[in-house]
Amino acid sequence: MTQTRKKALAHEEPAGFGSKTPFPRYFSTELGCMYLGDSLSFLRNQVADATVDLIVTSPPFGLVRKKGYGNVDADRYVEWFRPFGEQFRRVLKPNGSLVLDIGGSWNPGQPTRSLYHFELLLMLCRDAGFHLAQDFIWWNPAKLPTPAEWVTVRRIRIKDAVDYIWWLSPSPWPRADNRRVLAPYSESMQVLLKNGYRAKLRPSGHDISEKFAVDNGAAIPPNLLAIPNTESNSYYLRYCREHELKPHPARFPAELPEYFVRLLTDPGDFVLDPFAGSCVTGEVAERLGRRWLCSELVEEYLQGAQARFSPEARKQTQTVLFPGSGLAKNERTSYRVFHPAALWNSVDHGCLPQDGGRKRRHISEPKSDAK
Repeated sequence: MTQTRKKALAHEEPAGFGSKTPFPRYFSTELGCMYLGDSLSFLRNQVADATVDLIVTSPPFGLVRKKGYGNVDADRYVEWFRPFGEQFRRVLKPNGSLVLDIGGSWNPGQPTRSLYHFELLLMLCRDAGFHLAQDFIWWNPAKLPTPAEWVTVRRIRIKDAVDYIWWLSPSPWPRADNRRVLAPYSESMQVLLKNGYRAKLRPSGHDISEKFAVDNGAAIPPNLLAIPNTESNSYYLRYCREHELKPHPARFPAELPEYFVRLLTDPGDFVLDPFAGSCVTGEVAERLGRRWLCSELVEEYLQGAQARFSPEARKQTQTVLFPGSGLAKNERTSYRVFHPAALWNSVDHGCLPQDGGRKRRHISEPKSDAK
């Protein structure tokens, strides 16, 4: 886009949005804008009532350890988020959707989990007037074993590799169509379709009719999203390095917001991300022909975010997500989950620690030590 066009857009107001107080635009495209500033003020002063079709965002999590992008302690998180919930409810259309990617947290100094993200969900439903349309689990197959102290040192917990995603709406009937996000049939289902299936009542009580054997071309996916967060050599990261910019440290992969943009919006709808970071949501919305608005408090993150809208970035996105004329090869689009019993006949590691792992044992100590 030419600089002249960008400057011209800076003086235009997107249709459907009102502004009580002018808010500075940082970057604009044909379909959307980035804003620099506090997200709560942006929502209150820039976004009109009932104008947004979809809010898809990943707010700062309620973590024990402070991050560079800013985050609130888990024990204060719900009250911090409450005014955002009120604004989200106000700006969404009655049949619009709010999609929150919210990771869990550990209690300080203990191998126990915080409940803050569940308390957040209850607040949004009980106080802010949202309905829980569905909950999703985002599994990151590339996640490292964390938290290291409990997982790799004391060996008393399993690695934390999932985020919760809450899909909420002001209405029990938000707009949606799961045919937008179908998945390939499994190998077992392909065999069943080939060999045929006899309708019968299963032991579980489910009555499987003849319609089960109809080949619809694809399967309805589960609410488990297997998306690795493995960005390491993208155009965005190269741009940040070349321009000596700090990349946003908590970017979600583009496939995550794209899943919900496809599921919950039509071309031309409005998509909003008030915690934009490097504006992944905006880039996805632009590519799919949705209008969009993003706001971010840290200017350096928006400086790097502009790279996502360059022709070079678009070309790389097409290469990575859509090689050739169709989907990527099967091994690049599916991830193996081992059965829990895969190694249950392996070496016995001795008795469990009677103190529950309270004492941090040295590597040289026998793992069967139950003192």
